[in-house]
Amino acid sequence: MFWWYREIMKKILSNTFASYFLAVVLAFIASGVFIAAMGYNPLKAYQTILFTSFRTVNGFTQTLLKFIPLTLLAFSFTVPYKTGKFNIGGEGQFLMGAIGATAVGILGANLPTYILLPLVLLGGIVMGGLWGLIPGWLLYQFKISEILTTVLLNFVSFALVNYIATAVWGDPTAGHPTTLPIGDGGHLPMLVGNPPLHSGIIILLLVAVGIYYFTDRSTLGYDIVATGANPRAASVYGINTRVMFVLGLLIAGALAGLGGAIEVAGIQHHLIEGMHSNFKILGIIIGLISGGSSLAVPFVAFFISILEVGASAMQRTLMIPIEVVYIVEALVLLFVLLSDVVRRR
Repeated sequence: MFWWYREIMKKILSNTFASYFLAVVLAFIASGVFIAAMGYNPLKAYQTILFTSFRTVNGFTQTLLKFIPLTLLAFSFTVPYKTGKFNIGGEGQFLMGAIGATAVGILGANLPTYILLPLVLLGGIVMGGLWGLIPGWLLYQFKISEILTTVLLNFVSFALVNYIATAVWGDPTAGHPTTLPIGDGGHLPMLVGNPPLHSGIIILLLVAVGIYYFTDRSTLGYDIVATGANPRAASVYGINTRVMFVLGLLIAGALAGLGGAIEVAGIQHHLIEGMHSNFKILGIIIGLISGGSSLAVPFVAFFISILEVGASAMQRTLMIPIEVVYIVEALVLLFVLLSDVVRRR
């Protein structure tokens, strides 16, 4: 009787985009039930969440500013994910990048922009890359799980930020652990002055194109993907899979570190304790929703950025707890993962 319904569902679930779109719709419907049960109007909540980013120039700018670090953190998850490894240390690598950028920005405060700014960004990339290299080396040398080491290194980075922001370059006039400002030459140029939008968005777009061509179009990228698909077969065909594991984590740390450097050079201009709290584990969520696809990451990151900016507006205007958006994001991830399972079956 319902053969037509089954055929339609088969066609939808056999198409990746259609199945993901259906998963997102179902996630919003399920979240709407939670919102209604809490006594709020789900339609007004979703209207605020989804359209705040496009109602004003400021809303769209805030979305882009959140989009930049979220995309880089998502890439820091997806690159090692392609090798079959899980980088849970994006937060720590982000903060180490911020530390590296701040150190260069303070020590070279008197340098001109054309020297200091590249050094600030490079400092973030190098520090983040080194922080990603540590779990890679432990995995290569001692076969210690990268999940464990990347998580534990996050806590080390939290402590380092607190130490540097209080005991090394602490700003005595700040009421919160904060360093002295970096030199003006380390600030990213502004594309728009009011509301302020820095040129980090251009850097991000260049990086996104570069990551896509590296993972999907280069020989080394093929080796990384082959390692993740079947390490034993890749090893038989001459690919050093252990090196690929290390390389994936090294690149991941460098990307997250770049995100920290851009946050310092473009927005904060200081190292601030807790500056990573705006992003939490969203990079991992974006990476999982993207299914490890380098091409999908920017689109998913932009969608999550819209949700995050809309969540703040929803809390201010409708007095709905911001945790509602966490429920939406969690359900989107759950339904997307379930759609993968159903499609495979």
